[in-house]
Amino acid sequence: MNKNVRISLYILIPIILWMISGLFVEKKIIEIKEDSQLTKVVTQEAASQFYSPVITLNASASSEKRVRVLAKTSGEVMPNNVVQGQWVEKNQVLCRLGVVELNRTEVKAPFKGYVEMIVKPGNYINRGEVCAVIIELDPVTFVAEVSETDIKNVVTGQNISIELVTGDIVNSKLSFVSKSATPSTRSFRVEAQVKNPQGIIRDGITGTLKISTNKILATKISSSILLLSDAGTLGVRAVTDNNIVEFLPIKIIEDTEDGVWVTGIPNLTQIIVRGQGFVENGQEVIKVPLDIT
Repeated sequence: MNKNVRISLYILIPIILWMISGLFVEKKIIEIKEDSQLTKVVTQEAASQFYSPVITLNASASSEKRVRVLAKTSGEVMPNNVVQGQWVEKNQVLCRLGVVELNRTEVKAPFKGYVEMIVKPGNYINRGEVCAVIIELDPVTFVAEVSETDIKNVVTGQNISIELVTGDIVNSKLSFVSKSATPSTRSFRVEAQVKNPQGIIRDGITGTLKISTNKILATKISSSILLLSDAGTLGVRAVTDNNIVEFLPIKIIEDTEDGVWVTGIPNLTQIIVRGQGFVENGQEVIKVPLDIT
C-alpha cells in the first residue's frame, strides 16, 4: 500500500466513524426527545388483602326489667332494712305495711335487682299504689339502629365491642337483629346483651357499638388520590402494563384514620399516587415508582 493510499485511509476512517456515531447520537437524541414529551406520574403497587369492615353505631344500655312493685293492700309503711340504691335478692321484703285487720303485710322483690325508688317508712299507701321500683341490671341490653344500606351485612351472633362514654370497653355478640325497619328512620334495631353482675354498667348509659362484619378482599389507599370521573363516579387512576392511564371505579368500604378501605382495584395494580389530576384516560405516561422518588 503506497503512501498516498495510507494517508487517504487515515483521513477517511475517522470521518466514517464520526458519521456512524452521529447516527446513533441523533437516534438517541430523538428517543430522549420523544420520551420527554410523555408525562411522568408516580405510581404505587396496590396490594389487596382480606379485611373485616366495621359498622360503627351509637348505642344505649337498657335494663332487662323495670318493675313497679305495687302494694296489695292499704297501710302505713313500716321501718325496714331496704333503702333506695340498694341491691336486693329475689323475694326479699321491700315494704312492710301496718294493716289493722291483717296486722302486717309484706311486699317482696319479684327478682334480684337494684332498688331505684322505694316509699319511705311513715308514709301511707293505698292498695295498688307503688311501693318500690326495682330494675334488673344483669344482663343489660345495648340497643342501636343500623342503616338500611348496612343491614345486609349484619346477622345475629356477630362479635361486637362497645366503648362506653366512661371509657370502659365491653365485648359481646348481637342477640337480636330486627326484620322490620323503624318507619321514621328506615333503620333496623339491633340488640346485644352484656353481662353486668356488679352493676357497673348503668341503665341508659351510652356508648359506641362496633360490629365486625365478614371479611372481604379490599385495598387500603390514601383518600388524597381519589377523584371523580366526568360521569361523577368515584375512583382512582392507574397505569397499565403498556403505560396507559385508565380509570378504576371504586366503592368505599370504610374510612379510617390512616387510609380508606375500598373495593374495585385489582390486586397488584399500579395506581397513580402523584400526578393523577394532570393526565387523562388512554394517555401514555412514564411510570416512576413511589419508592425511588
